[in-house]
Amino acid sequence: MSARRRLLVLRHAKSAWPPDAADHERPLAPRGLRDAPAAGRWLCEADCLPDLVLCSTARRARQTWELAAGQLGTPPPARHEPRLYAASATGLLETIREVPADIGTLLIVGHNPGLQELVLALAGEAVGDARQRAGTKFPTSAIAVLTWHGTWADLHPGTALLTDVAVPRGDRP
Repeated sequence: MSARRRLLVLRHAKSAWPPDAADHERPLAPRGLRDAPAAGRWLCEADCLPDLVLCSTARRARQTWELAAGQLGTPPPARHEPRLYAASATGLLETIREVPADIGTLLIVGHNPGLQELVLALAGEAVGDARQRAGTKFPTSAIAVLTWHGTWADLHPGTALLTDVAVPRGDRP
């Protein structure tokens, strides 16, 4: 039997909209600064620790990963991937299919609508109401967990099981 793979999909935390910042350079908002570490804690508590992280080059995505990674003890290797910024579901899947075979769990940190579309396209089946929750809304800091057996190149629409959708939130002041 082929190896089990796990794809973790993390939408960046809530961003600010400073009037003088280009979209790519928008930072996290105060809520995002609270929620990003909560996403890291959720990954730990759910035993969803990645072997590799592919993160959008957008400032809000990089900040989300940095704050989440701070909750992991020893963070995994991370690569800032320009192709994840504003990527479609198809573009995201093309990037994922290039992941080395020795990676069992991959985390991608990126943006909607591409991430939500990717999760819904890959999920042939889902545990409980996970597909409905992912389809209704995939808000900032949302995390989806997909599994399948095979290689990264074997990942195609409808071939994964959506096992969980979480929306970790940090403590409010």
